[in-house]
Amino acid sequence: MSIDKPRYLTKSRFKLALDCPTKLFYTRKQEYENQSESDPFLEALAEGGFQVEELSRMYYPDGIAIIGDDWNYDLLARKTADLLQQEKAVIFEAAFLYEGLFIRVDILEKRDNNIKLIEVKAKSVRESEHNGFIGSRGNLNGGWSAYLYDVAFQQYVIHKAYPYWKITPYLNLVNKDAVATVDGLNQCFKVTKSSDLRTGIVKKEGITLEDLGSSLLSNILIQKEIELIFKDNPAIEGMSFEETIWYFKKHYSNDIKINTPIGHHCKGCEFYLEHPTQERKSGFHECWSSQLKLSNKEISKPKVYDIWNFRGAKAIIENGKFFIDELVEEDINPKAEVDKISNSERQWNQVKKVQLKDNTPHIEIVGLRNEMKSWVYPLNFVDFETSMVALPFTSGRSPYEQTAFQFSHHIVYEDGRVEHSTEYLNAEVGVFPNFDFVRALKTALESNSGSIFRYHNHENTVLNQIYSQLDKSNEADKEDLKGFIEQISHATNGSPHSWRGERDMIDLYRVVKEFYYDPQTQGSISIKAVLPAVLNSSSFLKMKYAKPISEINMTSKNFNDEHVFLKLENELVISPYKTLPPLFDNWRDEELEDLVSEMGMIADGGAALTAYSKLQFENMTIIERQEISLGLLKYCELDTLAMVMIYEYFKEITKEI
Repeated sequence: MSIDKPRYLTKSRFKLALDCPTKLFYTRKQEYENQSESDPFLEALAEGGFQVEELSRMYYPDGIAIIGDDWNYDLLARKTADLLQQEKAVIFEAAFLYEGLFIRVDILEKRDNNIKLIEVKAKSVRESEHNGFIGSRGNLNGGWSAYLYDVAFQQYVIHKAYPYWKITPYLNLVNKDAVATVDGLNQCFKVTKSSDLRTGIVKKEGITLEDLGSSLLSNILIQKEIELIFKDNPAIEGMSFEETIWYFKKHYSNDIKINTPIGHHCKGCEFYLEHPTQERKSGFHECWSSQLKLSNKEISKPKVYDIWNFRGAKAIIENGKFFIDELVEEDINPKAEVDKISNSERQWNQVKKVQLKDNTPHIEIVGLRNEMKSWVYPLNFVDFETSMVALPFTSGRSPYEQTAFQFSHHIVYEDGRVEHSTEYLNAEVGVFPNFDFVRALKTALESNSGSIFRYHNHENTVLNQIYSQLDKSNEADKEDLKGFIEQISHATNGSPHSWRGERDMIDLYRVVKEFYYDPQTQGSISIKAVLPAVLNSSSFLKMKYAKPISEINMTSKNFNDEHVFLKLENELVISPYKTLPPLFDNWRDEELEDLVSEMGMIADGGAALTAYSKLQFENMTIIERQEISLGLLKYCELDTLAMVMIYEYFKEITKEI
């Protein structure tokens, strides 16, 4: 067992306990699985947060960072205390320790006894529209609660350590109203594993505040919000904020588990392991087994909250039904639609399949066949890869503004031929790609007049955002490009314009949702859940894609002719995403030493957006840039090929008998 000694309640553990007090017992113990530590999307978000934190420090040139062993809390607090003896000081990562409570403050500005407590977050706000984080009913706005409690905990500990200080709390946030006035801002703060700083950031050598252009950050005063937490503690009913802190501290310091009642909040618990062992434990299973007196196998049964898009799950769980096999039809109250699976029918299908142990798919053949009759050959399948970063890559762009850097485009002809027709990837440093992206997409899709497919809303949303960017631009062909976007998409809610194109992209996600349900997906309609399900259900697809590309009627731009997309393990298809090759495979050790990207594999959207950020490194070698580019191209090609495979499955099962 790995337990910190002494066991201090830090602000990260305090935030974890607010989410679920029982998690205090599982955190920082190696024997308990923690899935959040290997989530690529969370890693990408964390990296963006560290970049913003280093940017914020640039505005305090006299600031001194408290550096040292992150686990030596006493030493860090002593270093901070020494600096605080000065009348004026700006400290980064100021450390405070009070009776087993430990915090580090992103930026602390001291002027005599007046203290600015500044918590830096990569979360964004529109400064022009900001009216505070307290809602009309006098409660905290839900999306900001965790950040505000974070600051409240910090302020409490500082006040206990220095009761005569006057503390003013701020959130330092990204201002979406701001516009970058320099190129390459994102790459002035590189994320790297070799950094000595806690943030893992290496700043561009010699960079000054003037080099950063106009500020993208805003200090937002949150004094009223913190006072509300201290007074009413809206997160914990029946317990004051101070009582909550010491309650958590007592249990964490003594390694005593707080037995939180299980419920809907258990969904997505990071301390979950599907098959726990003595060496690798599942905190989730321990909670459920202690309260329900069930075996791990019984606990692993599908839960009520696993039902797709089921808003009644929380109420049913509160009434004592935890598992799908406990439900009756009245719990779902399905409403039928002709030749289509309604949302409630989809939910009831999921329940029935579990209860009957029926693993066969449910397909509305007539409705699916009628849907497919409206499709016009050749069929075009497109997928976009995009990035929305806090610190823009190019000047003239705002924080979190959409950047479309890649697309893939497959064509399926009426005779069954599959062609990876076109693709686009911007791998250049310091180039805003969106308008060239649309030009390339226009050229690709105007090569024929067939139906166009996307998977879910992302592609339509991105085109709406680029439409708005074009509207504000001086591009010579902007009206032509806007007209093209109007042809293949529809206006989203809130758009000042209104349109629905003649070739409006068909949402394959919607087709799956309305006509197809397979228990193998466990209720998910994600393409990464649907793809393995259709592959395992289709002998045709298994036979076709178990052969090398050279032996089937298809072309690929990024995989060689001998590549095989499907592999089997225990007679089940391994998802093609899991067999994508790792980057820098077969590279020599001396070549690996020169890498600046530190990338491993691109097999999901989080890794893709991270890879694009790495491609903006100016000092990357040509061969490393080529390797990452090829990884992105393979991943995006597989996304559109996955759509093709789902289409081929639908074509197979709807053949007229």
